[in-house]
Amino acid sequence: MNPIHSLIFDLDGTLLNTIADLAHSTNHALEKSGFPTHAIEAYKYFVGNGINKLFERALPEGERTQENIARIRSAFLTYYDAHNADYTAPYPGIPELLSQLQADGMALAVASNKYQRATEKLVRQYFPDIRFAAVFGQREGIPTKPDPTVVRDVLQVTGCTAEETLYVGDSGVDMQTAANGGLVSIGVTWGFRPRTELEECGARHIVDSPDEIRRLAVG
Repeated sequence: MNPIHSLIFDLDGTLLNTIADLAHSTNHALEKSGFPTHAIEAYKYFVGNGINKLFERALPEGERTQENIARIRSAFLTYYDAHNADYTAPYPGIPELLSQLQADGMALAVASNKYQRATEKLVRQYFPDIRFAAVFGQREGIPTKPDPTVVRDVLQVTGCTAEETLYVGDSGVDMQTAANGGLVSIGVTWGFRPRTELEECGARHIVDSPDEIRRLAVG
């Protein structure tokens, strides 16, 4: 493996456990529109492809219209903007990992399918001492992961090559994003998706603890 100079992290399920706040906010929006709600665990399989896809999956099969998705989105955004840190927290060992990697001189970035405003807010709130080179969420007119546009945008900011960069995430979408961008992927097992999904989607490495990420990065 080439010497590593930068790492790109997914946010939800990788750095932060956001699932309860995403679930409560979506359930609030569904309930407000008269649709059935779901258990928190179910949301681990609804998230990962941006919020419109989240709402499409959460709606009953016969109700997945653009109109309903827009209605749920509107109610969700109002609620989630106010409640996106009620239950959210970094995974154990993540703040320490980021501090160590920063001290090692690594360029660090976030690439998420969460909408940009919330991505920036949560990164700022939970990792105030980390100087991320780039924090990219879902941006208007930019395709979501697994499209590699966000990876190319990060590399442009960091000045690092794909060969010098590791991509860390918890889902098949993340592993595909890394492959599409020409990056070595690290799948984490503490997130929202099972190890089998990471394996099936070609994870180059699979780790069970943040310490293992640093070992892969710095040797």
